[in-house]
Amino acid sequence: MPRNSFNYNMCYNIRIMEEQLQYIKKWLGTGCINIFGLPMSGKDTVGVRLAESLGAKFLSSGIIIRAMEQSTHQDLTGQGSLIPSNVFYEWVLPYFEKQELWNYPLILSSIGRWEGEEDQVMSVAKASGHPIRAVVMLQLSEPNAIERWEAAKLLDDRGLRADDADPQTFQKRIIEYRTKTLPVLQHYQELGLLVPVNAAAPRDQVFANVVEALSNFAHRPENLASEL
Repeated sequence: MPRNSFNYNMCYNIRIMEEQLQYIKKWLGTGCINIFGLPMSGKDTVGVRLAESLGAKFLSSGIIIRAMEQSTHQDLTGQGSLIPSNVFYEWVLPYFEKQELWNYPLILSSIGRWEGEEDQVMSVAKASGHPIRAVVMLQLSEPNAIERWEAAKLLDDRGLRADDADPQTFQKRIIEYRTKTLPVLQHYQELGLLVPVNAAAPRDQVFANVVEALSNFAHRPENLASEL
């Protein structure tokens, strides 16, 4: 391909993505997009970048929970298990009411992972002025998640988290997702909120996939004025 053709295509793709992001931002308002996926699927990576692109605030249940565990000297997730729902409600849901989040859209990373928590999340999000408008499911196979974990462990680019250091703990996180979080996503699918996205690609491509999928979702006639 001639160099000028490559540059044209790259500029064209960037312009298309910017148009898609602007449409998503207008459609989202002060609502939420909740992102789910297996460990190593890129939830926080995509979430942070999407929040920056939309002028939104980013909330990660994992980051909140680990901070609370440290401050309260508790270890509820060190073996790969999800925290009990009552603790999730006490630690995570109050963040929706924080004043610094008022008037901003929110990008959430796995807020409400245990079946049954999604109803409470939707209720609290709506009451705080941040109705959930879409739920992104980053699709990655379990073997691919394990391959990424092994590569990240070799590169030592994921910090010193116990669930990233121990194979049994990481496998437990996968089982928790399969048994407890997939039913949550099934519920969101039944509500017409689920947006599946292929995450078996390099980071930039996954982000482009998410933006395109959200733009297509937002353009659906039934979603133009949807609000839970």
